[in-house]
Amino acid sequence: MEYRQLGASGLFVPVLSFGTATFGGVTDFFKAWGSTQVAEATRLVDLCLEAGVNLFDTADVYSNGLSEEILGKAIEGKRDKVLISTKATFTFGEGPNNQGSSRFHLLKQCESSLKRLKIDYIDIYHMHGFDGNTPVEETLRTLDDLVQSGKVRYIACSNFSGWHLMKSLAVSEKYGWNRYVAHQVYYSLVNREYEWELMPLGINQNVGAFVWSPLAGGRLGGKYGRNKPKPTEGRVVEGGSPVPQAVVPEETFYTITDALDEIAAETGKSVAQVSINWLLHRPTVSSIIIGARNEEQLRQNLDAVGWNLTTEQIKKLDSASEVPPIYPYWHQRQNLSLNPIPKFY
Repeated sequence: MEYRQLGASGLFVPVLSFGTATFGGVTDFFKAWGSTQVAEATRLVDLCLEAGVNLFDTADVYSNGLSEEILGKAIEGKRDKVLISTKATFTFGEGPNNQGSSRFHLLKQCESSLKRLKIDYIDIYHMHGFDGNTPVEETLRTLDDLVQSGKVRYIACSNFSGWHLMKSLAVSEKYGWNRYVAHQVYYSLVNREYEWELMPLGINQNVGAFVWSPLAGGRLGGKYGRNKPKPTEGRVVEGGSPVPQAVVPEETFYTITDALDEIAAETGKSVAQVSINWLLHRPTVSSIIIGARNEEQLRQNLDAVGWNLTTEQIKKLDSASEVPPIYPYWHQRQNLSLNPIPKFY
């Protein structure tokens, strides 16, 4: 397993991390992801550790806290061997203060996550989304207090816009508070918008990326393709995909899967493994969050590392997945000497 330094921190993380949104399955949405219980979760955690995957990602809202509870039981006796990432901000519980990144909500959610996980500290604490109602200063001061108290080691964000992240970094610098070392983002061959602003920002400010849904909510798992019958079951069909159908242009999608099928045949790897390996070559990517409903899926995803696509294969996938950028990015790309794009090769 390869380990990469996480942004401007001194922490090294595996290039593959394990996402536990499949643990629990108490709501219709999360049930479509999976309903892994403690015994199987423990087995999956052990398999990950055997492969060198020591980072486990969860969130308070996953199955209303049950994912954290199951993960906590699965890592019993292994705390010194694992890194735990969890999140707050989204709606949890009842009442007028049941969401957001306010001091009130974050302190409550952090304490609750620690209890559910049965741990003393969180290695990486993510803001699951940007809170436009709470002053950025309040959020970051609270997070800095959590780090100073020893309950959190590093802070990160997720699903931020470019200005959300840049303002947050500027506020942290202004007051000397802990800064976001990572940004958990959606990024896949199907949707490459991350490259337009968030990736250049990550390069400039040294913010690492955790990639969620690298298979576009299951669409790049190998079951979908131009000449393949559409599946009648699975996460996408059951309404559990976090990637809306509307953001996946059909013809572009099939052009991508055509290229993936060709490269999978060339490499002897699966479509999913090729899709994940492509991400490993992109700037700023620190770790890719993989999920699995069972041991077989996990072993398949783990085989996405330990080998590399050729530059020609990467260029083929880039060409197949390229779409016209929106404004102001198409305008900026008219003069790449002023606005150079990230170097991919």
